[in-house]
Amino acid sequence: MIFNENYKLLNGVEIPKLGLGTWFIDNDRAEQSVIDAINIGYRHIDTAQAYENEAGVGAGIRNCGIPREEIFVTTKVAAEEKTYNDAVNSIDKSLLKMGLDYIDMMIIHSPQPWNEWRGNKRYFEENKEVWRALEDAYKAGKLKAIGVSNFLIDDLENIMSDCTIKPMVNQILSHIGNTPIELIEFCKKSGILTEAYSPIAHGEALKKDVIVNMADKYNVSAAQLCIKYVIELGMAALPKTSNPVHMKDNAKLDFSISDMDMEDLKKLSIIKDYGEYSHFPVFSGK
Repeated sequence: MIFNENYKLLNGVEIPKLGLGTWFIDNDRAEQSVIDAINIGYRHIDTAQAYENEAGVGAGIRNCGIPREEIFVTTKVAAEEKTYNDAVNSIDKSLLKMGLDYIDMMIIHSPQPWNEWRGNKRYFEENKEVWRALEDAYKAGKLKAIGVSNFLIDDLENIMSDCTIKPMVNQILSHIGNTPIELIEFCKKSGILTEAYSPIAHGEALKKDVIVNMADKYNVSAAQLCIKYVIELGMAALPKTSNPVHMKDNAKLDFSISDMDMEDLKKLSIIKDYGEYSHFPVFSGK
């Protein structure tokens, strides 16, 4: 069962290979979604300050009936928080909103504020300050692991140039049809686990014949093929859904993709437009 499979982070903390993404799950539905997922077997829940559902996610974790230490929860410092003090305050606010004594992992949501996404200003020094806030919260026991999201290779090199604790994860957009192999390989060589958010490409992968046809070959759904693909690349997968049926289906991953098919899938570059999901908060409308 995929629910029993974990990766080990640089500090020895174990993180489940499959998690539940909660982007676009409203706060008033988040508690039940988390409880549903945990009842199905999920032990890895991913949220963010920007999702505005930390309170609901925290309530789900507190009220699910499973011991706290058995659940791995991630949240993210908002992309706009780019000073040490603002980051420190945001970490404490997340703990308060979620009603938790500690957070398993906290990551920087983006190297740049969303309205400056992939712009010329890189925020290298500012990200070092935010990273220092994460390191201090980690050393204080508020966080069990720390990492980043949407960071490019030079963003990672910037943090690693003078940090006291290396980033443990880099959460990135990666899926069949858009696989940043060079970035994934750099992370692997650096001991950084990559996590794939939206491994089904915000649903766009389900519309591509080449993906559907390969899924048919394995007698699985296109969504299952997509999730298995990123796991076979050595990534954690964070499909997002509030539908318990989809949660169950997304976890049916008892199959293997052949090496030849993996190579073919890696070469695909077929998804550039994510429809309604191409805009803020993740792509800022640019």
